[in-house]
This record gives sequence, C-alpha cells and structure tokens, in this order.
Amino acid sequence: MMRIALPLLALFSATNVAAEDPVEQFWANLSELCGQAFEGELVQHPEGETGFVGQRLVMHVRDCHEDWIRIPFSVGDNRSRTWVLTRTEDRIELRHVHRHEDGSPDAVSMYGGVASNRGRADSQYFPADEETRQMIEEAFSNVWVIRVEPGERFTYGLRRLGTPRVFQIDFDLSRPIEAPPPPWGWID
Repeated sequence: MMRIALPLLALFSATNVAAEDPVEQFWANLSELCGQAFEGELVQHPEGETGFVGQRLVMHVRDCHEDWIRIPFSVGDNRSRTWVLTRTEDRIELRHVHRHEDGSPDAVSMYGGVASNRGRADSQYFPADEETRQMIEEAFSNVWVIRVEPGERFTYGLRRLGTPRVFQIDFDLSRPIEAPPPPWGWID
C-alpha cells in the first residue's frame, strides 16, 4: 500500500507545481480579461506631471493570442498608447507602443523590458532594457509593474529607481465598461 501512495503523491505534487507556475497563472489571469474594458483611477503621479490628472483613463484588453496580449490605454481622447505583453521562453516582456493620431509610429515607441524573473501569479516586474536606455536615457532605471487581482484590480505602475518618480493607475476589474474606439493606427 505504501508503494501505491508514494507514486500517487509524487504525481499530485508534480501536477500542482505545473499548475502553480507564476508566469502561466499570470497569463491565465490576464487572458480572462480579454475583450473587456475597464476605467482606471490615477493613484500616484510624478510631481509636476499632470497630463493624466482629471482625464478619463481606460484600458481595453482588446487583442489576445497564445503568445501576446495587446492592451490599448486611452487617456481622455488620446488613444496613442498600447501595452503589448509577449511571452518569451519562460518570462513575459512588456513593450509600450505609441502612435500618432494618423497611425504613424511615434519616435518614442517600443520601450520596456523583460521580466527579471518568473514573478508571481498576480505580479510581474519589467526593468528597462538596453533598447529603452538608448531611446530614453533617463529611463535606464525604470521598473514597470503590472498586477492582476482577478475580479478586483489591474494595476499599471512605474518606479524610476533612485528618484521620486512613481506612477500608478488602478483599474476596477469588478466593473467592466463599454469598449472604447480602437487605438490610433490599429489594424484589425
């Protein structure tokens, strides 16, 4: 009887380890939001940077694929921003796509980084990569965070290490809203 119990216990443990993979759990939590839009609240912003203050902030988990998810982010009537998350070998990459109203790419676009480790099921951290540093020198110490608390909150945040620069928006996942128009330059 003991010989039967050990292999079953080992199988059960291996199954739980696979089910508890933080990258897979995070991706599943984010994928559950596909097709939905949510309004956000500016929780914190750098002193003197008021471009988001008083604006309606909306994220739309608009386009989901097995290996990437695109989340347009509107600030008032400005639909220039899209967060793109892509699964790499064993991590997640975050890129910020910026476009002009005519759909052409902004000069500052595709910045971000790859998660420094496998993160947690509810949180992934993305330190700025070399490409980002080359594009935006002062962003060399940026670390972005995305948190997904299913049914409660989606948080997008930025901290520039060694500085007081902190930015955070919380989106209420308990109250989906009507999806906004597509972001500028979007091709379905």
